Amino acid sequence: MTLGGYQIRLQRRTNLPGWKAALISVLAVLFGLGLFSIIFLQAGQDPLEIYKQIFSYAFFNPYGRGLTINRFIFLALASFAFIIPMQAGLWNIGMPGQLYLGALAAFGVVYLFGGKSGELTASGAVVIPLMIIAAMIAGGLYGAIAGFLKGKWNVNEIVVTMMLNFIAFYLVAFMIKDGGPFMNLGGRGESFELPEAARAPMTGGYPITLWFVFILTAVLAALFSRMGLGYQIRAFGKSPMAARYAGVKPFFIAVLVFTLGGAIAGLAGYHYFGAVPGVFKIARTYGYFGDLSFYGVICGLISLGNPIASLVIALLFGGLSIGGRYAQGKLHLPFGVDFALMGMLMISLVAFQFFYNYQILITKKERRLDVAVSD
Repeated sequence: MTLGGYQIRLQRRTNLPGWKAALISVLAVLFGLGLFSIIFLQAGQDPLEIYKQIFSYAFFNPYGRGLTINRFIFLALASFAFIIPMQAGLWNIGMPGQLYLGALAAFGVVYLFGGKSGELTASGAVVIPLMIIAAMIAGGLYGAIAGFLKGKWNVNEIVVTMMLNFIAFYLVAFMIKDGGPFMNLGGRGESFELPEAARAPMTGGYPITLWFVFILTAVLAALFSRMGLGYQIRAFGKSPMAARYAGVKPFFIAVLVFTLGGAIAGLAGYHYFGAVPGVFKIARTYGYFGDLSFYGVICGLISLGNPIASLVIALLFGGLSIGGRYAQGKLHLPFGVDFALMGMLMISLVAFQFFYNYQILITKKERRLDVAVSD
């Protein structure tokens, strides 16, 4: 395309340095915030003041920062649960069900040790590790169902995981409803509250699950960049047929990635219901926690399956969800502004991924000078 004497064309990138990818993401965030400012201006609000309230509360206020870190841990774990199958070209949409199964298993451990009455028959040093292990096993086994059906009969994993979500929701309802074994002693529509001894220990003011995020980030980064198993997973994701010829077993890969993804989702369930201050019980808020885990899908897609990059996205979305809700109340903004802002940023980040693959080249068009020569 030619415009004002300049030729504008698209060129596919052959290589994108990490700093350029980071710069594109920063520009996408600034673009999204700027675009959303139009809504604030139309409502008669000062965008700079709103953004100041959001970011200062989410990242600099001691109480708000604690909420942000807890939300970040949950979103990071949900992202990992999606990224592992994503690397194999498979979609794990079953994080809500897997995290609820993990939470039920963790509470089941407490129930077996008499925790429903408020007192454990064993020390927290014994119960808490068992809760974590049970949550990961339950989430992993629930995820393995989708992997088994995909690997054995090529059943669509999106449909299966979505159906498994609803089964998990009904199972939670059965366990905590009137007469259910996990029913709250006060008769409310929620589970019994975890005894203090069964709550996740804190390190530096944050739950121990924060360390799980850092450890899993290192493990997954090494898996997909340096280990043969990670290469098999990525090869299967790029071309299942070519991977088969190379000796990769589709059934093994499908079961493996969904089991690992489900186990991490189960850990996310343990974190939210067993480690976040002020929660410590399972409520029937399926829509909220289920929808929140789907942000892991967005983080995984925006980060292009990179576990390290997904941490930045998870921290940003965690801060915006907490800070946006705070600013909404303090400045009397319309309900849902926090989710609308996150949605705008998601759209902006996804749209700017175009520049990961293409660059715009602008060159000055050369003028041709024709000279007539006469005898």
